[in-house]
Amino acid sequence: MLNNIKILLGIKDNLQDDVLDILIQNVQSHLMVLLGKQIPEELSFIVQEIVIRRFNRIGTEGMQSESVEGHSVKFYDLKDEFTPYTDIIASYKESEGESARGKVMFF
Repeated sequence: MLNNIKILLGIKDNLQDDVLDILIQNVQSHLMVLLGKQIPEELSFIVQEIVIRRFNRIGTEGMQSESVEGHSVKFYDLKDEFTPYTDIIASYKESEGESARGKVMFF
């Protein structure tokens, strides 16, 4: 995962690895709380995308928006970072819940 994130960010050295590792751990912990279990491989893209957003936001933490010479940027609140993935997370939880429950068969 670290390698994928570095490629997407265009990082070719190891100078940011410690920062990226912390961001990965934090985002994974948050997603595990939302899922209520370990993160399956097929949802790792969520971690990667949010880590990239958090990395790009370093130095502007706490800001909601920024405007410089007509160019403006609006940031997600940390509480809203997972909002674009809510449906995916919910559908994964539902599908896992259905398969984990027992079924009754009558003969």
